[in-house]
Amino acid sequence: MIEKLLPKLKAQERRYDELAEMMGRPDIVTDFQKVQGLAKERASLERAVTLYREYKRIEKEIAEAKAMVASGGDAEMLAMAKDELASLERRRDRLGPDLQVAVLPVDPNDEKNVIVEIRAGTGGDEAGIFAADLYRMYTRYAAMKGWAAEVMDSSDSGAGGFKEIIFEVRGKGAYSRLKHESGVHRVQRVPETEASGRIHTSTATVAVLPEVEEVDIHINPADLKIDIFHAGGHGGQNVQKVATAVRITHLPSGIVATCQDERSQLKNKTKAMKVLQARLMDMETQKQEQAISSARRSQVGTGDRSEKIRTYNFPQNRVTDHRMDVTLHNLSEIMDGKIEGLIDQLLAHEQSRRLEEATA
Repeated sequence: MIEKLLPKLKAQERRYDELAEMMGRPDIVTDFQKVQGLAKERASLERAVTLYREYKRIEKEIAEAKAMVASGGDAEMLAMAKDELASLERRRDRLGPDLQVAVLPVDPNDEKNVIVEIRAGTGGDEAGIFAADLYRMYTRYAAMKGWAAEVMDSSDSGAGGFKEIIFEVRGKGAYSRLKHESGVHRVQRVPETEASGRIHTSTATVAVLPEVEEVDIHINPADLKIDIFHAGGHGGQNVQKVATAVRITHLPSGIVATCQDERSQLKNKTKAMKVLQARLMDMETQKQEQAISSARRSQVGTGDRSEKIRTYNFPQNRVTDHRMDVTLHNLSEIMDGKIEGLIDQLLAHEQSRRLEEATA
């Protein structure tokens, strides 16, 4: 595998040195924004280049040790050369897995907080209950990771579930761990109201969006329509007396973001803007992904949200992830937020696919 990666590593090393030279040019050094961009790109290559140079150094020492062994000579010196050669080869082999990971481009959003949107799909009240189950699963997982989760907007289904719930998860690496959860989730179980014991199939959709900073996307205030209205639902009489709910419409795209969970109009507006920014950035990302050849588009990524990604079968205590064709028989633990192992498998699957592409 490493031999196949060498051309890519050589190209990354050339680019790394080229960026250092560019950052020192008089016409660039005074352009702070340009220098910042070049420095960011160079930093993203640093680990791969450092490991590659270590790999080259060890390969050179291995060649020297082999030449010493081949030359024969004193028995004691020959034994020392053989020991050194074996030690060098072990060090080179240990570098392999790290090099394989380092050569892959880093997702710039990986360390960001996320906005998760869960919507009930087909299945009536049962779909809304399932949406609530997924919300509980993700927030329990967030708690286990030491992350903070906060509801930004929600719409009750009237049966103990949600038509829609939008919440933010704040924590280091939240996007890197949750981004592959985007897609259609399917549940198969017998509803409590089903007297005949018939299994129902329902769905809910999940979208995981990286939180966007203002520098990431520019929104012209003139393109926004902001409506203030009386909130409904939870919150007591205050929500009915004071107009605190906020609806923001981005006129060019038609994207709408609403928040009414806070008592403060300002807080609701701030949350709604976060959601709007994330959706606009996601729209741009989707456009870029659609431009990529379908043959190279990730099957595990955040692309096609209309595709069923996972089935939760309650009668069989089974969870099946269709992208990896992996089935687990610990559904109760999964629904309780213990999804770390499943996420690890997804990330390993995605890394393997990307390595295949990198060496194709």
